Amino acid sequence: MRLLSSLLLSAAIAAPTALAAPTHKMTIEGDESNGTISRHIYGHFAEHLGRGIYDGLWKKDSNGDYIIRDDVIDALNELGVPNLRWPGGCFADYYFWEHGIGPKEDRPTVVNNLWGGVTEDNSVGTHEFMDLVDELNTEPVVVGNVGSGTVEQMANWWQYINHPGESPMSKLRAENGREEPWNVKYWGVGNESWGCGGNMRPEYYADLYRQYATFLHGYENVKPFRIAAGAAAADYHWTEVMMERAGDQLDALDLHHYTIQGSWETHKGQAVDFDESDWYELMDRAMEMDELLTRHIKIMDKYDPEQRVWLIVGEWGTWHEQEEGSIPGFLYQQNTLRDALTASVTLDIFHQHLDRVKMANIAQTVNVLQAMILTDGERMLLTPTYHVFDMYKVHRDATALKFKLNRGKYRYDGGTLPAISATASVDNNQRVHISLTNIDPNQARTVEISLKDLNVEGVRSGRILTANEMNARNTFDAPNQLHPTEFNGARVDNGKLIVEMPAKSLVTLEL
Repeated sequence: MRLLSSLLLSAAIAAPTALAAPTHKMTIEGDESNGTISRHIYGHFAEHLGRGIYDGLWKKDSNGDYIIRDDVIDALNELGVPNLRWPGGCFADYYFWEHGIGPKEDRPTVVNNLWGGVTEDNSVGTHEFMDLVDELNTEPVVVGNVGSGTVEQMANWWQYINHPGESPMSKLRAENGREEPWNVKYWGVGNESWGCGGNMRPEYYADLYRQYATFLHGYENVKPFRIAAGAAAADYHWTEVMMERAGDQLDALDLHHYTIQGSWETHKGQAVDFDESDWYELMDRAMEMDELLTRHIKIMDKYDPEQRVWLIVGEWGTWHEQEEGSIPGFLYQQNTLRDALTASVTLDIFHQHLDRVKMANIAQTVNVLQAMILTDGERMLLTPTYHVFDMYKVHRDATALKFKLNRGKYRYDGGTLPAISATASVDNNQRVHISLTNIDPNQARTVEISLKDLNVEGVRSGRILTANEMNARNTFDAPNQLHPTEFNGARVDNGKLIVEMPAKSLVTLEL
């Protein structure tokens, strides 16, 4: 009996446990690149929706006037906002720019029919938005009204913002307190014209787009970068028609795709109250972005082999059922570790398509959908997604390094997904950065990275975002519950980087 017990004990010690971390091989080719990771891939979106503008980026002062919210601006400046898309979204076709200029007491009101049916007073218009742009030191992306507006209205708005000399619109701009043009080049010619922007067929919109784009004239210091409404997710016919009929007139197509768990038609999943089946489904949906980009890009290459036209992902992110008790139509949702990892996986996918994907805008910046920041009166918190964007700052404008990766398998209920996602880059100071995401909520994993052709002596620093619970999040009572911490689980050993990753984690390393 004693001998048998000893043998069983020895076998138990020698055998790997069910949760022993598997090892995944990764090789970075130091002399090969996927291109430059444009900083504009990390763009943001501020639509007149819910509490994104009013009580988000702006708040009321003691006189009842809306002023830019300093704590939000400070947090966004710490993050860095390369571009900001405005005023929509679907609201773009309810926004008439003439109503948002001049004395605020004289501005007419507008009913936001799509988002809660609220009436707003146009306190935030062109001048106010451009003041925000200055505060954030960012590039504005203005979306014009095609669905319910006219060619003349859009042409006049373009002239109002950009004309450098004497013209009717520059005169009006000066009367409203701004002598110099703002020199805005990124211009959306309509939004979701297949849906809330007019329910148009692509053949009709392509001709309408050509008409509108004709009247966006270049001036001394600015040439219009014309962004056409692109497809909804997997509508490849839309891309085919736009490239064939208007490809010579556009600079970018604006693809929109949201990651949902559940169903658009019946019920989307919950932001906080979910289990592993919901976790798995959302990760699966997030990875659909790769196929979407691949297939849309293939169509674009057919008509534009020189790859002049950008593919912009102008709206992306997770979309859950809004929080119970919040105002219907305001799209206010909490943000957990699950959202954070879908964001890092999506950014990694963008980095694999740099030949076309030059800009993207997560939806949205404050208090709406997969927000960077949530506010409650004077209180403010940073979401897990904010921290992902912060951890990925090191990749912006860096050279994306090619790599081969055994991604492994995250298994759940008979299904499998790639467990590991990655980005590797080298910046202008020759610093190598690697980000690794382990989407498996149960299994720790080790990534063994061969640093071929890279002169790496060691790990300079590391940060990790992880938690014990899948739905870990920050609340106004505990605003710092989930944030990046120092990571010491990486080392260089005999020319290889060994990274020991916990379950459900994101790690960024500087070598």
